[in-house]
Amino acid sequence: MTDNYTQSRQLFQRAARSIAAGVNSGIRKLEQPVPLYFQYGRGPRLWDVDGNEYIDFQIGQGALLYGHAPEGMANAIGMQARFGTHWAAQSELEIEVAERLQAMIPSAELVRFNNSATEVVLHAFRLARAHTGRRKILKFEGAYHGWSDEGLVGYGPPPDVWGDDEAPAKLHPSQGVIPEVLDTFVVARWNDPDHLRRMVSKHAGEIAAIIFEPIICNTCCMEPLPGMIETIRELCDSEGMLMIADETITGFRFGAGGAQKYLGFVPDLTILGKAIGGGLPFAALAGKVSAMQKIIDGTVVHAGTLNGNPLCLAASKWCLDEVQSLGDSHPAAITELGRKLMYGLRILADQHGIPLRPQGPGLVFHTVMLKPGAAEGPVRDYRDYARRQDVPRWTHLRRCLLDEGVRAIERGLWFISLAHREADIEAALAGAARAFAKHASEWTAS
Repeated sequence: MTDNYTQSRQLFQRAARSIAAGVNSGIRKLEQPVPLYFQYGRGPRLWDVDGNEYIDFQIGQGALLYGHAPEGMANAIGMQARFGTHWAAQSELEIEVAERLQAMIPSAELVRFNNSATEVVLHAFRLARAHTGRRKILKFEGAYHGWSDEGLVGYGPPPDVWGDDEAPAKLHPSQGVIPEVLDTFVVARWNDPDHLRRMVSKHAGEIAAIIFEPIICNTCCMEPLPGMIETIRELCDSEGMLMIADETITGFRFGAGGAQKYLGFVPDLTILGKAIGGGLPFAALAGKVSAMQKIIDGTVVHAGTLNGNPLCLAASKWCLDEVQSLGDSHPAAITELGRKLMYGLRILADQHGIPLRPQGPGLVFHTVMLKPGAAEGPVRDYRDYARRQDVPRWTHLRRCLLDEGVRAIERGLWFISLAHREADIEAALAGAARAFAKHASEWTAS
């Protein structure tokens, strides 16, 4: 392969002398051929330090629903910066953002602000345990809920240690985790309502909450099968558990009301991150008054020096107004663009004999690269994904796409932003045509 990333290589080597492992988030080190360094972005495009231009479908890991450097948001942040960047106190802005969330999100009777969705997840777990007096949280295998000790339980377990299908192992991908944390979780399989019922029954009276992504975007973009979310709601109601929807990725991408309005359910608590701040470190917990009561009466501690930061609030106010202004045209427009891209990628894959199978609703989707002999059809749960996804081959194709100016996320996830247009999709498919031809000619299984 050609190497168009000389400056990025030099900067990465320099970074390794002052930054642990050379990056500030471990997943960034996975980028091949080297973690890239960028100079600027505009709309749906990015330019790196070597002058390479990309049509960006990574889009800030989904945070940049509005594209790179939208002028309106930059103006809002700049204006606020002249008034002050931090007060560790209240401002009218936080009320204005909270009121917008109340109007948009079905479950948002009250909100609290944080700086990352990882923080909000921990906040939600503490609140659920205090609300119910129970210790355990049920989550789904392969789902990512932040990088904390609690958020990563059951994320990405390898097949040789993941346990049998009926009792998924409670594993953690990191060392240094307090072992007792694992005992406070129940891990179930996604898209199997009967299995979920059995797991809840087995731990009856012990589970404080069920947390889930309405669409498991972080792992293969797996949409819920009919009855899955309804079963979660039913079990939470009958067993006195809180229903926690992690809308870090789906929030606002699926419309002003998030995936909960799009799919038609109302959780007790909702995690909001990424698009709520448009690339600034901002997140929120939204919920019913009844679920937030322990915060109201002060028996659950929720704090943070930078909570409700005015720069982040100014950005969020602009972002939420932007989503609301789209009305019923959102998410239909980005869904249509995404489906066109998915269709085009599948056609190219078939032309070159590449077993690439895009799946997802369109506005976000995953490119599944099937292993030799793997079954066809949609991937429905984490184990199915781990058994069927050909990671080395996707990594090679992703590098070919990068060389042609098309940037997807390392693990195969693609996001469509509000800044993408028909011409961007056509240009991306033209680049993909060259990338697929290159991959087909170079790829040999090891």
